[in-house]
Amino acid sequence: MKWLWLSAVVLFLDQVTKFLATHFLQLHQPLLVLPGFNLTLTHNTGAAFSMLSQAGGWQRWFFILLTIIVSVAVVIWLRNLSRHRRWMACCLALILGGALGNLCDRVILGYVIDFIDVYYHDLHWPAFNIADSAITMGAVMLIIDSFFFSEEKMG
Repeated sequence: MKWLWLSAVVLFLDQVTKFLATHFLQLHQPLLVLPGFNLTLTHNTGAAFSMLSQAGGWQRWFFILLTIIVSVAVVIWLRNLSRHRRWMACCLALILGGALGNLCDRVILGYVIDFIDVYYHDLHWPAFNIADSAITMGAVMLIIDSFFFSEEKMG
């Protein structure tokens, strides 16, 4: 459970950057940072890649409930993790912090604030945020863990 500090850092950075994006960016108005990278404030009522964003409102409660269930499962997993599984603890802490960051938005606002816009020419990746990045990093690390650091491979 000592890895919850990492979840708290992700949650804090996510909420601070969303606050700044909301106060300094105009909705759907890109701010060029570098070629291929804009800051563009968007409101996502769906999930990853705006999936279910046009579903009519029920998806907010579905994603809130799903996030709470996943977060509780991750906390239990973290609690039962052996001390030497630091990599796995880091993975889970990143996922938990990201999930809680987006959960805060859904509960308070009814949508998730996204603002990172990566693109190549006219091809834009869906906008995302720090929480999404932490979830993605944690998931990729989990995949790496399953190939290289699983209990069976560690002896």
